Amino acid sequence: MTKKKEKQNLINRPPVVVVLGHVDHGKSSLLEAIRDFKITSKESGGITQHIGAYEVEHDGKKITFIDTPGHEAFCAMRSRGARIADIAILVVAGEEGVKPQTKEAIDCIKEEKIPAILAINKMDKQEANAQKVKSALTKENFIVEDMGGDIPSVETSATQKTGIKELLEMIILVAEMQDLKTDADTQAKGTVIETHIDEKRGSTAILLVQQGTLNLKDIVATPTVCGKIKKMEDFVGDMVNEAPPSKPVAVLGFESLPKIGEQFEVFESIEKAKEYIMTAEPKMKETVEEAGGKKALKIIIKTDVLGSLEAIEKMINDLPQDEITIQILKSGAGLISEDDVQMAYTSGAKIFSFHTAPSGSAANLANQKAVKILSYEVIYELIDNLKKAMKSTVESETIRRDLGKLKILKVFRTEKERQIVGGSVIEGEVLNSARIEVLRNDEIIGRGRADQLQKEKKNVEKGVIDDEVGILYIGNGKIQEGDILQFFVEEKKKFEF
Repeated sequence: MTKKKEKQNLINRPPVVVVLGHVDHGKSSLLEAIRDFKITSKESGGITQHIGAYEVEHDGKKITFIDTPGHEAFCAMRSRGARIADIAILVVAGEEGVKPQTKEAIDCIKEEKIPAILAINKMDKQEANAQKVKSALTKENFIVEDMGGDIPSVETSATQKTGIKELLEMIILVAEMQDLKTDADTQAKGTVIETHIDEKRGSTAILLVQQGTLNLKDIVATPTVCGKIKKMEDFVGDMVNEAPPSKPVAVLGFESLPKIGEQFEVFESIEKAKEYIMTAEPKMKETVEEAGGKKALKIIIKTDVLGSLEAIEKMINDLPQDEITIQILKSGAGLISEDDVQMAYTSGAKIFSFHTAPSGSAANLANQKAVKILSYEVIYELIDNLKKAMKSTVESETIRRDLGKLKILKVFRTEKERQIVGGSVIEGEVLNSARIEVLRNDEIIGRGRADQLQKEKKNVEKGVIDDEVGILYIGNGKIQEGDILQFFVEEKKKFEF
């Protein structure tokens, strides 16, 4: 990856805004009101898919809104080290006030340490009381300006589309106070904010550019996947050739779906991008991770009623957690929602359900994202499986499985950390993308992996005994004629529910 010596083109960039708040307090309605207020009918009609972000322009200044499923997904992105927003809007319904998810959203904003704006929504309702909302928020140490704090507030009605202009003006004012600048000429970096599989187009990732300018045909990589950008679209589906800082774009070209919340970077070549993946992959957080020197198992719990939830949480808290801790990322009563599934996906958690089920849309999303939902009818069965998972996690190990051997007959090309060689399979089978040890006189003189495998000049996934194949080897050690390549894979032994 090429790095510039000095930042040479510092420019002001649009603020990135996230909207958070309690369910049914009007987050989605407020975002829709902003879209209707600022986006032309022509643009609106061009929006053919949900990409999780969009741009508006007010008084000649752009604002990017991140349309997350909720604060859970937003905080889960943060758990991967992703800071995506410059400003948070806390939406509180004027007639209902502070609710449990309001408090969770406030905690998330404080953890993120970003400026906030209070939007007191549904002010068209007769029972709405803005002053009461502000007073209640003071108890949560979320203090607005006219109560002696430093958080600005705006009264809105998404249904009546009032207060929208004032809210946009406040966003621009808060952004100007932050003096948001970045270098537009450096290599692009940013965050994956949404992904999905398009049946016709394949892996589609929504990227938020946070530094530099992303260009069509750039080679990009996250810690788990890479690719070359074949197509890039803005939020209304129009083709674009470049994306400056703070611009969200849908891109095609990743070899598979990256994870939400991962950072992406631009590289000079696919080889460099794949080398980055090899070094970055072990650092990625998984379902089980080290937390303060101790392993942690992350779960989400949903039950039919709060009584069941309290009983389960008490039993979990009573479990011995000397060697491994159980992190309950979220718990609640009711149907499993899309927010629950999204949070499980972005954080790598398992969902435990007791006497409840996912909503139809949540079930579809879980299937799409390969999120596992574990359902139980008896509390003790849930706890027993959790114990087994804890035990298995502590005892988990990486198992090596040898695949086969290749005897090198010819070295065709040698470059730094990569070679093209040919040989004959003398044992087992050799697989594309497998790990490789280079053996010379029964001693290991290099390690790497097979990046490409060919038979009769055609790409193949494997070769078997007596096959003559060519491989693109990436790794250290210089392969010579007569060397033996040992192909193997490493598998993590895990407990299966």
